[in-house]
Amino acid sequence: MRKCNSLFSQLLRLFPRWEFQEIVAKHQAERGAKGFDCWTQFIAMLFCQLGRAYSLREICGGLSSVEGRFNHLGVKRAPARSTLSYANAHRPHALFQDIFMQLLTRCQAIASPKPFRFKHKLYSLDATVIDLCLEMFDWAKFRRAKGAIKLHLLLDHDGCLPCYAVFTEGKTHEIRVARTLSWPAGSIVAMERGYVDYAFLDSLTEQDVFFVTRLKENALYSVESEISSAKGNILADEMINLPGSGKNACEFRLLRRVVVWDPVGMRQIVLLTNNFKLAASTIAAIYKQRWQIELFFKAIKQNLKIKTFVGTSANAVHIQIWTALISILLLKYLQMRSRLHWSLSNLVALLRLNLFVHRDLWAWIDEPFSPPPDPTELPAQPDLFFA
Repeated sequence: MRKCNSLFSQLLRLFPRWEFQEIVAKHQAERGAKGFDCWTQFIAMLFCQLGRAYSLREICGGLSSVEGRFNHLGVKRAPARSTLSYANAHRPHALFQDIFMQLLTRCQAIASPKPFRFKHKLYSLDATVIDLCLEMFDWAKFRRAKGAIKLHLLLDHDGCLPCYAVFTEGKTHEIRVARTLSWPAGSIVAMERGYVDYAFLDSLTEQDVFFVTRLKENALYSVESEISSAKGNILADEMINLPGSGKNACEFRLLRRVVVWDPVGMRQIVLLTNNFKLAASTIAAIYKQRWQIELFFKAIKQNLKIKTFVGTSANAVHIQIWTALISILLLKYLQMRSRLHWSLSNLVALLRLNLFVHRDLWAWIDEPFSPPPDPTELPAQPDLFFA
């Protein structure tokens, strides 16, 4: 029988050591290090996410308890709490960002296509607030008695993979980050109405990027013509003129207004887009797909460690969030490779219980509840004393 390393070890094969060391050298992350390398730090923080460790004590203690079984991970010994804490506070979090981008490339290679027939790339843009205790995280000022940081995320609907992330102060408005982004020409971006800024929408149109968002309730506009007649849940499909003024003046004033009836919420949803070719029902379906980014935020907050932190410095918090994003990519990679339709919560729970079990990873994700094959029977050992 072919012997397998632990599931954790097989997951780490997605991070080739030579690529990892190139990133370490790029950021000079091990400059001045004495015995504690970045690979051990990465394994410890990944164990924090996949093993649901709630503190530095649980990370180091958990690794120490299985020390006889993780030599094959390339780790000599479990780190001390003070050593791991110092590394998280001082080693650049950009190292983990580059690891995330390399894994993202591997995930995109096997990602399933978006649920639409058009060839445009579809993205969703949104942000979520991560609450922090202001007394412990005094650098993360949000309100007078509350601390927080904001995670801005761009979700690629080919596989529902996070393809861009940035952290800002909790009080930073989403539109400030959105103005710094760029998309490939012809792509479609779905976003909430908090991103409705006429100058920003103007820049998207100049880049040949389509957007689908919600029209603000107090927006002033005039109807130019009707594009299509009402049908089904589509109550209106019109070409409108947004006048704008001052800094909100929009050069491309002709936009499309689509009114959709939501039978679940029993309300009208007014959509705004610069795409005049797709059907109104497709525009509505695109905005409905924006909910996937809300589900992503919910999944990462419920299943991974980004609500409680093992370090209090800004660098340590960023490292832990980047490790959570790396972990979610690992889980999505396993979901895409498996023939079994895993839910994310079940996959996280079972993987945590079997992290150091020695089984073939790809057989395990297809048949996790089947017993492993019996080992081959070894020949009887000769009796050295009574030969």
